[in-house]
Amino acid sequence: MTDAAYPEKKAATEKKTGRARAFGAFEWLLAMRYLRSRRREGIVSVIAGISFAGIMLGVATLIIVMSVMNGFRTELLSRILGLNGHMFVQGIGTNIMNYDTVADRVRAVPGVTSVIPLVDGQVMVQSARNASGALVRGMREKDLQGLGIVSENVTVGSLAGLDEGGVAVGSRLAANLGLTVGDNITLLSPKGAITPFGTAPKVGAFPIRAIFEIGMSEYDSSFVFMSLDEARAFFRTYEGVSALEIRIENPDRVNDAVKPIAIAAGPCCTVVTWQQRNESFFSALQVERNVMFLILTLILIVASLNIISGLIMLVKDKGRDIAVLRTMGATRGAVMRVFFLSGASIGVTGTLAGFALGLVFCLNIETLRQWLSDLSGTELFSPEVYFLSHMPAEVDAGEVTAVVLMALFLSFAATLYPAWRAASLDPVEALRYE
Repeated sequence: MTDAAYPEKKAATEKKTGRARAFGAFEWLLAMRYLRSRRREGIVSVIAGISFAGIMLGVATLIIVMSVMNGFRTELLSRILGLNGHMFVQGIGTNIMNYDTVADRVRAVPGVTSVIPLVDGQVMVQSARNASGALVRGMREKDLQGLGIVSENVTVGSLAGLDEGGVAVGSRLAANLGLTVGDNITLLSPKGAITPFGTAPKVGAFPIRAIFEIGMSEYDSSFVFMSLDEARAFFRTYEGVSALEIRIENPDRVNDAVKPIAIAAGPCCTVVTWQQRNESFFSALQVERNVMFLILTLILIVASLNIISGLIMLVKDKGRDIAVLRTMGATRGAVMRVFFLSGASIGVTGTLAGFALGLVFCLNIETLRQWLSDLSGTELFSPEVYFLSHMPAEVDAGEVTAVVLMALFLSFAATLYPAWRAASLDPVEALRYE
């Protein structure tokens, strides 16, 4: 009797004041009561629960996947740029002979933070135990010491005295060859001396002075650093270098620095950016990220469709109640708000639960990965496949906000048609056929 009388009093109050209260206590009470499970309309509560779980998992999955993709790109980018620099000045068809002069001119360009001359080449590394391909990079000791991604991750030995001879190798390469600091490593280069019988391979043995671990398996298993003078002699570049490695203040705007650096380097040199060197790799990451976002958005759409189906069934079951409320003075707006609240409450609670679940998962993703790996007895994030030694996750506030707003929009949009249908129900027809 109280619930039936309230709409009549409410309508009189609205008529007297000339305005309607949005989402009154009675509307909240009725909306929540409709969602509670009862014997006759229990299927509605089941569908509501499925919709809640779908929205929660959809929001959480979107946040987790987008955060992992962001972390994956950031980690790869930081390691690639940390080891390879932002730009390279290379000679056209030959080595850069007067590299100190060219380096001074490039160093004077605004925005350039460092210029490092280097010599690099492909070699075969050998030990008594194994053999493997590797990339040798010759640098001055002071330049390698300033390369934080290497100097700060030396696990065994030291880079001090590298100009006097010796090499620094990656941890995975050392493990594959069964070598450690103090052992000799044999390097074999196909670019050797030219003899009457053809080109003789260049072979040299060097002591290992340091072992580093960057955390990216591709680099830890393939990079060897030596002094610039030894690299020039080994690869027979004489008084020249292979390239000048350049770092600038803002690597994202590297294309703006290409022209001034090319002018400073001179017409005998060409400039290559990190984006050109890794264009296909990062383009593939971006495409994969966009496709994953579209696919996972379907989870939210399916959950929203469940809200529509559940509310339509609820409207059908509550046809007589709606007719009674309308005859007692409830307005169409009040009825519409009741069913809007029924559906929106599912979407809001599911979105908030998914938001919390996604953040908790992202903040503890490496711990969860290790726990699942120990539980299943398998390696879930192999460094040989994903290049990284741990699973990264970087939560972007803008993306998380976009996911939450999208989930709320879909949830609210899903309630409009069932709520409009309930408000449009003719009381006379509903009571006649009831």
